[in-house]
Amino acid sequence: MKLQYISDSTGKTTGVYIPISEWNELKAKYKGIDQEKIDIPDWQKEEVKKRLDDFKNNAEQALDFDSAMDSIEKDL
Repeated sequence: MKLQYISDSTGKTTGVYIPISEWNELKAKYKGIDQEKIDIPDWQKEEVKKRLDDFKNNAEQALDFDSAMDSIEKDL
């Protein structure tokens, strides 16, 4: 994929240019990728909010990715 990154005057990346031919390929492969709004079911939003609240209230119990994967792999 021939992406071009767009930067502001400070060098911060602010966007990405995708050639139209490649964009059309992506749209064909991933139906709905060009939709402006993706509807997420309310139950999923509530679950994410619940998990974020749980993390905020018990951050010391959270595991980093590598520790979580180690824990999962022990049980396999």
